[in-house]
Order: sequence, then structure tokens, then C-alpha cells
Amino acid sequence: MRFDLDNIHQLGEKALKEGATPYEAVMNGMAKGMEVVGRKYQEGECFLPELLMAAETFKEGMNTFAPRLKSSNTASQGRVVIGTVEGDLHDIGKNIVSVLLEASGFEVFDLGVDVPAPRFTEKAKEVSADVIAMSALLTTTFPQMKQVIETNRKSGSTAKTLVGGAPLSYDLAKSIGADGYGRDAVEGATICKQWAAGKHHSAR
Repeated sequence: MRFDLDNIHQLGEKALKEGATPYEAVMNGMAKGMEVVGRKYQEGECFLPELLMAAETFKEGMNTFAPRLKSSNTASQGRVVIGTVEGDLHDIGKNIVSVLLEASGFEVFDLGVDVPAPRFTEKAKEVSADVIAMSALLTTTFPQMKQVIETNRKSGSTAKTLVGGAPLSYDLAKSIGADGYGRDAVEGATICKQWAAGKHHSAR
């Protein structure tokens, strides 16, 4: 694999000049590329240095597209609080979901990584969030996801809970009480769009 970190800005500008929209460049270009790298990493076909380099290239590329994405969306589709749960520092999948949601017109409040359960609910209530999205790459953090879901319900919040991450499955998401489960970043963003449009998509 080759990651052109030094020229990613120029390549992004070239794509825009050739007619690609910022949304298309992110969704059909960089996001799909990151998913390929993530899959290869999970399957042992590439290793941590490649994964980190891909993430850096992705982040650098977003410096080109992010301002244009935000300016191209006039009406908010909803508000999403997103973060990696406490005990987990992985953020690549979370970052891709955030980008895709912003590209789709959502207001995204990214809490970062290693986020304690109460912080999700506090932020959701503060901004009147429609969705709380959580990611994790470590199986040991499943209890943290469940705690976020339970804390959210006890608080009286109406925000739906969405979970995702390589170790998760539909059944696991259902077992911890999540409202939705995304197998990958694209599906996670799609579920949020379906919820915003009033369509039913449940993990329960």
C-alpha cells in the first residue's frame, strides 16, 4: 500500500477541479480507502504502522474537504454525540463516521477517546442530541457501552444509542440494549440518516 501524505492536499484539490463534490470525494474516495485498510488490518494483511499512516493521510485529506462539507449543508439533519468509550483509545472508525455524518448534514459533537459513560449523557442533554454513537475495538470495553446506554435511559434522554466496532455483532449490540448497530462506518452513518428520516432500524 502507498500513502501519499505529502501530496494528499493537491490530489484533493485536483479531484474537486475535475468535478467531484466534497461529499463524493470523502464517501467514495477516502472513506472507502480507510475501510479497505481497516479490513486488511483485521485480516492480518497490514500492520499498525500502515494503519497509522492511513489515518494520518485521511486526517490530512480532511483539511481539504471538511470546510467545504460544512459550508455545503444548509439544514441540520440532527445532532450526534460520538466518542470511543472509556478504556479504549482507538479512533479511526469513529473519525470516519464523524466525517460521513458531517458530510450528510449532521451536527457532530466528537468527545474523543477514553470517554466515561456520564460524559456521553451530559453532552447529549447539553446539545439535545438525537443520537449517541459509541465505538470500541476492545472486547473489554463492552460493559462501558452498556453503562452509557443505561445511563442515557435513566437520565430521561430520548437520544437513540448506536454502537459499532470490529468486535461487535448484531447480537452483542442487542444484548447490551443498543438501539442500532453499524457493521462499518458507512452503515453507522446510514442508520443515523434513516433515523433522521423516520425510518426504523433497530438492533433490538
